[in-house]
Amino acid sequence: MIELPTDLPAELAPLSWLLGVWEGTGVIEYTAGDRRFQGEFSHRVSFSHDGGPFLNYAATASFLGIEGEDAPVPLLAETGFWRLARRHTDADPGPALLPPTETAAPRTVHDVEALRTPDGFPLEASIAHSDGTLELYLGRIAGPRIDIATDAVVRIAGAKDYSAASRMYGLVEGHLLWAWDITALGEPLKSHASARLAKV
Repeated sequence: MIELPTDLPAELAPLSWLLGVWEGTGVIEYTAGDRRFQGEFSHRVSFSHDGGPFLNYAATASFLGIEGEDAPVPLLAETGFWRLARRHTDADPGPALLPPTETAAPRTVHDVEALRTPDGFPLEASIAHSDGTLELYLGRIAGPRIDIATDAVVRIAGAKDYSAASRMYGLVEGHLLWAWDITALGEPLKSHASARLAKV
């Protein structure tokens, strides 16, 4: 059973089912040219909030399938922010350290409901990878399902080829199901990893 907090900013209500720490395992299956990547990985995902109109996101993954290795092999660490997409106003801080120039009224459930479209609420997620890749995802959240796809991917000069991605998250029988499709290593967008995570 998922308990939803009642002390969240109104903008986080559609995202509240994500809150907490989720752990589990998943599978990798991806072919690029004559190389095949396959195996099991452990995955830990955390969604938290600090009172702002966004969720803090962090995730780590380690490969469990290398023969002869006693310990898991770290794959990736990610950190970022998830929020409902809306136009920023003079009551919002930024850019950078610039303070707001107007006083913000607390956003209400009615304000948030005005953001809803026939497909759900618009969503933005900015994610930084430990390998120097930065992603901006746009998509939607409809009840306990999230579908997002990259609007932009920025890589450091020496990074491996990776240019687009889509992710799906869903709450099914109390578990967070997750799938990640990528465009990488000369391949078109296709499935590469999925996982089933339990709340800890």
